[in-house]
Amino acid sequence: MGVRRMTVAQAIVHFLAQQYVERDGVERPFFAGVFGIFGHGNVTGLGQALEETGALKYYQPRNEQAMVHTAAAYAKMKNRLQTFVCTSSIGPGATNMVTGAAMATINRLPVLLLPGDIFANRLPHPVLQGLEHPHSQDVSVNDAFRPVSAYWDRIYRPEQVLSALPRAMQVLTDPALTGAVTICLPQDVQTEAYDFPENFFKKRVWRIRRTAAPEEALEEAAALIQAARRPLIVAGGGAIYSEASEALGRFAERFGVPVVETQAGKGALPWNHPWNAGPVGVNGGLAANKLAAEADLVIGVGTRFSDFTTASMSAFQHPDVKFIGINVAPLDAYKLGALALVGDARATLQALARKLDAAGRRPAEEYREEIRSLKARWDAEVDRLRTERPGEKLTQANVLGIVNDAAGPQDVVLNAAGSMPGDLLKIWRPVDPKGYHLEYGYSTMGYEIPGGLGVKMAAPEREVFVMIGDGSYLMMNTEIVTTIQEGYKLIIVLVDNGGYQSIHGLQTSSGSPSFGNELRFRDEGTGRLAGEYMPIDYAANAASMGALAFKADDEASLREALQKAKEADRTVLIHVTVDPEARVPGYDSWWDVPIAEVSGQESVQQALAGYREAKKRQRYYY
Repeated sequence: MGVRRMTVAQAIVHFLAQQYVERDGVERPFFAGVFGIFGHGNVTGLGQALEETGALKYYQPRNEQAMVHTAAAYAKMKNRLQTFVCTSSIGPGATNMVTGAAMATINRLPVLLLPGDIFANRLPHPVLQGLEHPHSQDVSVNDAFRPVSAYWDRIYRPEQVLSALPRAMQVLTDPALTGAVTICLPQDVQTEAYDFPENFFKKRVWRIRRTAAPEEALEEAAALIQAARRPLIVAGGGAIYSEASEALGRFAERFGVPVVETQAGKGALPWNHPWNAGPVGVNGGLAANKLAAEADLVIGVGTRFSDFTTASMSAFQHPDVKFIGINVAPLDAYKLGALALVGDARATLQALARKLDAAGRRPAEEYREEIRSLKARWDAEVDRLRTERPGEKLTQANVLGIVNDAAGPQDVVLNAAGSMPGDLLKIWRPVDPKGYHLEYGYSTMGYEIPGGLGVKMAAPEREVFVMIGDGSYLMMNTEIVTTIQEGYKLIIVLVDNGGYQSIHGLQTSSGSPSFGNELRFRDEGTGRLAGEYMPIDYAANAASMGALAFKADDEASLREALQKAKEADRTVLIHVTVDPEARVPGYDSWWDVPIAEVSGQESVQQALAGYREAKKRQRYYY
């Protein structure tokens, strides 16, 4: 067996360039390239290796957190079959990536992080930008990645790469385990040479096989569905990642099981599919939440059953409700005491359908009519939200409806945080499984623009509409420069409501007066941030980074700006000011946000009484 003498960094680059994945007979490189910001912790190691070898395409981002968001959004758009590597220097560059790592792991999205680290030889200690820990010399800031990584390692010797990298790939390509993988690279080790075995650099294809749940579990699940009078499917992100839309639609129609959507699962069925009852949970609609409350059997397909989906364990009120969990991850399949069908969503739905066909399960006509009536009511309510205007200004719901009208059937809407995710879940009408992209597992403010870049890189043929609030925009907007640098056009619609109005609304609805959430000047009389709203020219800011920019104050100017944006050849930002008080209501749902048990404010005391009453609906499912 031959050997190749190279540095650790060079070996890593060559190895990663030879990693491929295959599913359903389609093979592709797993890594689309490398995002990197260089410092003394990685420039002479990975930086030198990337430049010399040219084995992986390099992209220059503006912010380390943003590059992880871009990589994760790309992976999500590619159904977790392809992603990026992200490298940073030691210290603040590395810790900037921690938020991105948490987001990727929580959303089960593969990204590979290679932060620079302390000297393994410990001679230069403490290192510039390094943590000097009083109790141990092998602790660095990179240990902060441990709880937010699906796999974590630190390379102290060159030969450790031989075991660390294959293990990292196994986790990255496993749908049940995937997330952020962090391999910390001491800056001296990156540059050390070693005689690596030649076969370490051979092409490796990681095959992602579709496995269905065991036969006995399928038999038990089929019996539960056969006996159910009001079954319900909750479609999560796994339904989309497994490309199960066709199987899901056929299952719903053939066996009379309505489908409701989570944030990650929205788009699994087209919005106008006759068995799609719309969004469920805290941000759900009237049709889905009514069906959830009365369901006697809930079938989770690729969902984590988060608190927003279960309305903090209050959504499913049938006294004898049972659960089936279809998921590649056992952690999720067993939630709520479910009968676990551990397997690929598409393969498991198809196998379960064969069991139900043999049992003779057919739709109940009365249930079908109820679904049709509820869906018609919900569609009419969405029409009202999109068009009704209580004052002179546009509402956020109006803006979302207008942008939805401008988007084509294959285009993508993207958002992450604030009040907009809930409004989008109710109002946006996707017809394509990849047309709705929400980061709501971690609800990361600042994800929107770098995430939009990742989506556009994954699907350059689609228009990408980035919906972002003014609060998120102020947190992270500089990847606009990267979109210009690389020629990836985004249409950014900035909805300006004067601050963090999502939390402001939650604050006031919980009995507290307005405090600390709106973007206002300080009032000299009270000393609080309660003066006039701050006027900020977001369009001018975007233009300074190379984007085209427009301001839209009404429906006509917004529609005109959207048309110009679609015709443009580079990133566009449209600044729209909306009525901050016009909110989309909730529909028979509740979110557990505890209220202060002791307060001298009567409004807080009243909110506490309401909270205690609502909490009576909370259930323990097992």
